[in-house]
Amino acid sequence: MYCFADYHTHTRYSHGRGSVRDNVAAAAERGLEEIAISDHGPNHLFGYGIKSLDTLKQIRSDLEAACAEFSQVKGLVGIEANIVSTEGDLDLPPEAAHLVDIVQAGLHAMVRLAGLKQFGRIYGWHYLGKLWDPWSQRSRIHNTDAVINAVYKNRIHIITHPGHRFNIDTRAVARACCQRGTALEINCSHDHITVEYIRIAAEEGVKFVIGSDAHSPERVGDFSRGIELARSAGLGPDQILNARAVT
Repeated sequence: MYCFADYHTHTRYSHGRGSVRDNVAAAAERGLEEIAISDHGPNHLFGYGIKSLDTLKQIRSDLEAACAEFSQVKGLVGIEANIVSTEGDLDLPPEAAHLVDIVQAGLHAMVRLAGLKQFGRIYGWHYLGKLWDPWSQRSRIHNTDAVINAVYKNRIHIITHPGHRFNIDTRAVARACCQRGTALEINCSHDHITVEYIRIAAEEGVKFVIGSDAHSPERVGDFSRGIELARSAGLGPDQILNARAVT
């Protein structure tokens, strides 16, 4: 099994260290057929996100130039949008969805949420949950609601690093994603993903994507950990959207 596409890469437009061209060049060097530039959404604070949604237009321009140079690679403009409310709102509103080819979304820290009420529900209960288990369960409910509502409210192709930092009900999220045709990411840059998580999600029939979450060109196409986890969980390439069997 091998991966032919990396849909989760970042550049200097958000929290990455390379340019759009650097990432495309790395994809070409590693024999990838497709790459998405999926920088963090604009509500990510402290320079972690793109400056505004208009930045996506510049990313597209850069990507078109890079793919003209490296014509063997298909480039997609993506975004790693932030879920900003338990009602499932994103910092990529529906009227701006045409700016991207692929929408990824997840829960993140250090994000400007949709008001104080949402701050309390998502961040407040999250940090209180570190002090007392019943509060942790309350946090789990709010986090799960946020992800599921986002999946039903928006056209999301991939939920990124589900369960990283923010406790969620894996089975409930996987069930919703399966119904909506949204994939769950097996993230290669975070260590929270377990074989058990993958097996639980797979039981609900959801599809997966293995993503490098590269924040530097050197990490583009680094799928080794994700492929190892997928194999250990018994996944085949038919269950992973960016994977194929070795022939």
